[in-house]
Amino acid sequence: MGNSVTAVDATALKAEFPLLATPRPDGRTLHYLDSAATSQKPQAVLDAMDAYYCETNANVHRGVYEMAAEATDRFEAGRTAAARLVNHPREGLVLAKNATEAINLVAWAWGTRTLREGDEILVTGMEHHSDIVPWQIVATITGAKVVFAPITPGGELDMDALQGLITERTRLVGVVHASNVLGTINPVAEIVTMAHAVGALALVDATQSVPHMPVDATAIDADFLVFTGHKLCGPTGIGCLAGRPSVLEAIEPFLGGGEMINDVTTEGSTWAEIPLKFEAGTPPIAEAVGLAAAIEFLEGIGLDRIRAHERELCVQMLAALDEVPGLTVLGPRDPDRRGAAFSWVMDDLHPHDIAQFLDSKNICVRAGHHCAKPLMRVLGTQATTRASGYLYTTEEDVLALRDALIECRSWFGVG
Repeated sequence: MGNSVTAVDATALKAEFPLLATPRPDGRTLHYLDSAATSQKPQAVLDAMDAYYCETNANVHRGVYEMAAEATDRFEAGRTAAARLVNHPREGLVLAKNATEAINLVAWAWGTRTLREGDEILVTGMEHHSDIVPWQIVATITGAKVVFAPITPGGELDMDALQGLITERTRLVGVVHASNVLGTINPVAEIVTMAHAVGALALVDATQSVPHMPVDATAIDADFLVFTGHKLCGPTGIGCLAGRPSVLEAIEPFLGGGEMINDVTTEGSTWAEIPLKFEAGTPPIAEAVGLAAAIEFLEGIGLDRIRAHERELCVQMLAALDEVPGLTVLGPRDPDRRGAAFSWVMDDLHPHDIAQFLDSKNICVRAGHHCAKPLMRVLGTQATTRASGYLYTTEEDVLALRDALIECRSWFGVG
């Protein structure tokens, strides 16, 4: 990370987020360390969504009256912003309800019609269930096989093993850009090149990277790249599929109904142009408005500055967690090779007990398998505790976590 990039002022940014800026009922400071699950929302996003409902609440793409046209403009601004954020052609930016639906769209629209017995879908051992379960379902229908690429003891992809698993049978490679458990940042452009070398498609789950660093979908060159609104300061209920236009044009829709058609007769139907071909029914209009506002908010700060802040946060968090006796952090130690999601195990303490104790100190973390059960089995545990930061996470939050974890051990009588 170059020294020329100035990190954000996380303390000042907290004031932009009502939930973080408002004192808790008990008067104590809230330390929100669960941004890998969902981010907090700045006032600008809440205001934009309120304005849509108060000023121009109408359905989109259909009405010819002025308010409907304005609603359509505000909705489509969300698509434009999302495409701009990841440097992707606008016509290839499909709006879904979340990243999970976006992956399912690919699995059903492409996978069920393309895969055959003997074909392989290669995913990694650190994937979220969203990039595993859809492929397993499709595999049972088509006779294809889901293959898992292993990870190293240090929590990174075994690139040599992955290369060896990409064969002439591989039809798609699915890889997470940044792990929601280990924080690992994977070399996705290199993996996409490997997939394309054997004629396979590539899907990148960028849910944990797009909110935290500059992501260039064109440079990565994946056939599909997915991310979600609620992890990048936007609302729930909206996600994005950045698909290669030529691939999207060649595959059939996932859902049918209104909006996604060109014509419907008693003999059959024809489809709208992409991306509308994949957007059946009334879309998430207010959510797209909120997404546009969230992206404008992040762009106003600078994704490079957010990444610089989170790199500093990695250094602070690793140092702080190292001070807690009996605690083992999982994943890479190099701050240039990881994001700000930190999972750990602690001797003689269950992750759920740790999370509940931290909650008593107004510290919000996540405990469980984090929708990554295959990874948990590789790690030799059923669950971890995870603290995850973002642009509004401060050193004060990190130190509060450290002190509470040390107190937690004492409270449970384990040292």
